Amino acid sequence: MSICRVPVLLQIFLLFWLPFSAGAQTLGSAENPLRMMFVPSGDTQVILKGGQEIGHLLQKDTGLHFKTSVATSYAAVIEAMGAGKVDVGWLATFSYVLAHDKYGVELLLVVQRFGSPFYRGQIMVRADSGIQDLAGLKGKQFAFVDPASTSGHLYPKALLLSQGFDPEHFFKKSVFAGSHNAVVLSIYKGEVDGGAAYDGSRSAVAKSFPDVFDKVKVIAYTKEIPNDTVSVRKELPENLKLKIREGLKKVSRSPKGSKILKKLYGISGFTDLDGLFDPVREAGRLLNLNLSDPKL
Repeated sequence: MSICRVPVLLQIFLLFWLPFSAGAQTLGSAENPLRMMFVPSGDTQVILKGGQEIGHLLQKDTGLHFKTSVATSYAAVIEAMGAGKVDVGWLATFSYVLAHDKYGVELLLVVQRFGSPFYRGQIMVRADSGIQDLAGLKGKQFAFVDPASTSGHLYPKALLLSQGFDPEHFFKKSVFAGSHNAVVLSIYKGEVDGGAAYDGSRSAVAKSFPDVFDKVKVIAYTKEIPNDTVSVRKELPENLKLKIREGLKKVSRSPKGSKILKKLYGISGFTDLDGLFDPVREAGRLLNLNLSDPKL
């Protein structure tokens, strides 16, 4: 009897235990790649291509496989990570704060640009508009980037409030353009009177619109903001977090990886710090933002 039972027990073992064990062990394999998603802060096709190239370089350095995509909005990345549908998210600053507070998303790396982990938001107008300062935007049409954009929404609104201007009633009309490039081009084309985006946003469109610095001018800057992040869902195994973190650092130091990262999001390197985000949380509290609001 015992001889006959062994094959049956083995079959049960193979059918029910091994698939679960193999599934846990093969996350990051070609059959079960890690899902990496990027925010649509610039040209979607450029970001999509750059993301695919980063995934390929990471595969070479870590042996892990990645499936990359670009989200339709900043909030989409947050919700996808919260639902366990995305393993690695390249999150904008406030998006990371929201994702961390709402779903326990963990910081992997903070982006560096020009050797600094900080940047600023800026408020711009057409150079021929006659608008010289923030007060001149009263009753005008204005473009923000996205509800969860730090430099293109949160900090500019906080700046307006600090100057005594209520952004909810200050403008004739305000819209969300969807990306930093779109904000700059909306001002450039005269579709809006002013807009907010990150401090390198004009440079991002200068190749296609070389006169953008002549036609779009900056009238105000926000306080310094910690840069955007590479973050991971909290359930991701620690060994994978370590591999991805070290892999990205290695990619950023390579000539090819450095070039791709610069084109992707203007990235010059990475650093590890979460305390940088405390001022962002304070700005959120100043604006009485509900961190559990799914629209953010």
